[in-house]
Amino acid sequence: MKITKQLIILLLVSFSFYSYSQKKEVSIASVKLTEQIYLLTGQGGNIGLFIGDDGVFMIDDQFAALTPKILSEIKKITSKPVSYLVNTHWHGDHTGGNKNMKEAGATIIAHENVRKRMSSDDKTKNKPAAPKAALPQITFTEDMMFHINNDDILVSHVHNAHTDGDSFVYFIKNNVIHMGDLYFQGKFPFIDLNSGGSIDGYIEALSKVLLIANDETIIIPGHRNISNKAELKTFKNMLTSIRSVIQQEIDTGKTLEEVTNNSILTKEYNANYGGWFISEEVFRETVYKSLNAK
Repeated sequence: MKITKQLIILLLVSFSFYSYSQKKEVSIASVKLTEQIYLLTGQGGNIGLFIGDDGVFMIDDQFAALTPKILSEIKKITSKPVSYLVNTHWHGDHTGGNKNMKEAGATIIAHENVRKRMSSDDKTKNKPAAPKAALPQITFTEDMMFHINNDDILVSHVHNAHTDGDSFVYFIKNNVIHMGDLYFQGKFPFIDLNSGGSIDGYIEALSKVLLIANDETIIIPGHRNISNKAELKTFKNMLTSIRSVIQQEIDTGKTLEEVTNNSILTKEYNANYGGWFISEEVFRETVYKSLNAK
């Protein structure tokens, strides 16, 4: 079995998130974004919470060990139970609490590829399939709508972006978009090539969200801080520029090693977008592999 650098990074990141949530005292904090929508942070992907007379609608659920704290924080906001839970994609820092949330009464919804990937053993990562109780109960292929709590909610699938099962969630009247890991605010993104992700699909997903958003839209990224359309557009332009530069390197016959080690290719963005778990070196490697696979 060939172990790629990207696979090693995914394993290390997943282990680090899990270990952190297990060993370090994690606090769940909530921030009110609109009269109905809250952001919950802790360890793992950002959680969205939408509250109204019809019930509580939740986006992603971090790790299983954090579920009691997450539910405790929700009870500070509302006495209503969580009725619906949308998984933006299949990674464990966004779906780890599924079984617990289902037992607490939530119906779990996700793109069909989320259920497929969670249902299968992943031999490349030595990761067994999730238990049946953790799998989404309702799946969709493209888009679906919810009409609850006096709002219309679009859950929209984008193709081969961060993974092959990503969705963003758009609360139309509240004017809030939860992007899951289609957006790593302020940092180079992790594109999971082993799960069907691609740089082209990632950029196309950003373009789709930018068509919907306006200057007042509140954007919730999968990780890090609340954002807006202007910042998301800058993020997309950065990715588009790097893709173009690396494509030129491929067209002139540069090897993976040459591109990966050439810091000049991303020097314009290293200071602002590097310094997190996806380094500029790893990102150049990812983009090269994605473009070279076409």
